[in-house]
Order: sequence, then C-alpha cells, then structure tokens
Amino acid sequence: MELLNNHVSIRQFKDVDVSSELLKSILYSGTRASTTGNMQLYSIVVNKDKALRKKLAPLHFNQPVAVNAPVLLTFVADFNRFNKWCEQNNAKPGYDNFLSFNNALIDATLVAQNVCIAAENMGLGVCYLGTTLYNADKIIDVLQLPKYTFPVTTVALGYPANIPDLTDRIPFEGVVHEEVYADYTNQKIDELYAFKESLESSKQFVKENGKESLAQVFTDVRYKKEDNEFFSEKMLEVLKQQGFL
Repeated sequence: MELLNNHVSIRQFKDVDVSSELLKSILYSGTRASTTGNMQLYSIVVNKDKALRKKLAPLHFNQPVAVNAPVLLTFVADFNRFNKWCEQNNAKPGYDNFLSFNNALIDATLVAQNVCIAAENMGLGVCYLGTTLYNADKIIDVLQLPKYTFPVTTVALGYPANIPDLTDRIPFEGVVHEEVYADYTNQKIDELYAFKESLESSKQFVKENGKESLAQVFTDVRYKKEDNEFFSEKMLEVLKQQGFL
C-alpha cells in the first residue's frame, strides 16, 4: 500500500539501461494480471532501440518523457493471436466487434498497471502516455501491428532522475459511493475541487491561459470538444480498419 500511495509519474530519467533480465521479470509480473476468460487479449511491444523510439517520439507529440526514457512499452489490445488459435483448431472466432475490442482493451490496461507496479517495486519510474490513442493509426504502422490489434497505451520506463512531489487528488469521499451512486450537489462539487483550485500551480495555470477558472483550462485548452470529436472519429475509423467495427 505504501508503494501505491506514493506513486508519481516520472518524466525525467537517468541515462541508465534497464537490463533485459529485470525487464523480463517485470513484464512477467504484468502477465499475471486478471484477463477476460483467461484469453490474454494483449501484447506488449518493447522498444529500447533508439532509432525506433525516434520514430515513435513525434507520435507522442515529442514529449520529453517519450524521447528520453530508455524503454517504451506499448500495450496492445490483441485478438489477432487468439483468432488464429481458434481458426487453426476448426473454431470460428466471433470477435470482430466493439465488445471484443473493449475486452481486449481492459486486458491490456490491467497488464499495463501490473507492469507499472512491478517496475516501481524494483526502483524504476513510469509515466503513462495518453497520446497512444491519438495517433493509433501511425503507431500501428511503425510497430507493424496486424489486423485485430489496437495500441491502447504506452508506458515510459526507466530509472528516475528525480522524484517529484505527489500530485493532488480530490478527497476520497468524492470518488467512493456506498451501495448506490450519490449524485453531487453544487456545494459538494465546490468542496471536492476547492483544494485543487487553491493550489498556486492551478492559479498560475488559469492566469497564463487567460481563463476565468481551472475548469475552463480543461474544457478550452487541454481537452477541447473539437479535439475530442476529431480524435474520436479518427479512433473509430482505425477500429474499423483493424476489424473491430
């Protein structure tokens, strides 16, 4: 619990290699995660080669963490392998649909989190890269992913160059509901987000973006409606190309 409670995203790494033996051990712990029907609907693509990581960097918007991490792990929702096993055993797979994609997406995400916990337990640092979904089509090309696969998330991994402070979270009672979902009153919303809004970093964020509130920074700058719609359409098109829709 102490390990989990002290998790932070690492964005600066030492120029130190992660040994193949250690990485294999961490990835093995990932494979022990829960999985839909024990089908293991995921694959993990390990990128340590500098040339290939250089190709991936622009697809992650050239974030420094994507450029400087010694290891990039791309977690892939993967029905390709299971489909082939079915076909080779005279069984007709029926996994070319959105439900099956979601099952594989959950499998890949659970494995990714297991890997992250195992890595932190061994003194490594991790950072999730949400940009994987934005440029899934191009990542598919670079990593040569076949049909019935889809890159879900990428984890940058290595030895931390420094450990940042814990980031804020809304209060525990704001996310836990007893027995049934208790919807939020205006007063409760104000209470839950008061600490986040009071942080100097949040106030600076609002000021430098010329907004009235922290919420506006999220809706107007960081995660804009038009961007969400654009990338949603793009993602749906890639899911069609990959055989899931």
